[in-house]
Amino acid sequence: MTTTAFDVRRIGGRIGAEITGVDLAGDLDSGLASEINSALLDHKALVFRRQRIEEEGQLRFAALFGELTTAHPTAPSAPGRPHVLTVDAADGVRANRWHGDVTFVRTPPKVTTLRGLVVPPYGGTTLVANTAAAYRDLPWPLRQLADQLWAVHTNDDDFAEPKPRHPDAGSRRRPTTRRYRTAHPVVRVHPETGERGLFIGHFAQRILGLSADESRDILRILQSYVTRPENVLRHTWAPGDLLVLDNRLTQHYAPDDYGDLRRVLHQVTVAGDVPSGIDGERSSVVEGDDAVHYSPVVA
Repeated sequence: MTTTAFDVRRIGGRIGAEITGVDLAGDLDSGLASEINSALLDHKALVFRRQRIEEEGQLRFAALFGELTTAHPTAPSAPGRPHVLTVDAADGVRANRWHGDVTFVRTPPKVTTLRGLVVPPYGGTTLVANTAAAYRDLPWPLRQLADQLWAVHTNDDDFAEPKPRHPDAGSRRRPTTRRYRTAHPVVRVHPETGERGLFIGHFAQRILGLSADESRDILRILQSYVTRPENVLRHTWAPGDLLVLDNRLTQHYAPDDYGDLRRVLHQVTVAGDVPSGIDGERSSVVEGDDAVHYSPVVA
């Protein structure tokens, strides 16, 4: 598909497109931003390969989608960069569980950008799943059930927080953790397209009104539709690659398959709205606060 500004090439049957003809180090005007956003809404994940940009360029690009969040609600930012989260395997940050970013707060990011800095010679890919396609795959009885459910998301086990490599390594970068628990609809309505998607993943730990065992069983069944191979894109990193995700209708996963090799990404996220279910009811805080130090509340 050709647009007035760049080319979009599908790289997955249900998710993903590569954008060519755009130099993110150049001028990025509002018209270009609108076209890129339209492509993101269509494809859920966009790949810009081997871009020659640094932190400022990534920040400038991410800001095309809206106001930025800070790096993370509880983990430290990159030194001197309050909006940049360093995803570094050397710090024990290995996001090898299916998740949407920071879904344990009331206003999770709407867009995630990831930029490759240090890439291992093998492994270290990123998988991205289309949760709207997963919802459409549900058999009618499961879809009716999911439409009615709410899940509590929590940061009790948040892999974004740097961990010492050894038990005696001290707490040089270990943050002071705040606990967040938020009730979100299991089926979220996208605020721009009206699409419905399964809003679950690693941080969704409990279904409201059900026991822990019942919750695990139902979440496992629903999650199995998200991670069907036909709903998943695998991105193999090269230095300078920029991966852009619609965090409202995707989950992602970083396989821990590169041993002790270095893998470093920089993540910048864009503030999102309060998720809404199919009846219009919005997410609510169960424990913690609105995390306004992390993300502004977007209307």
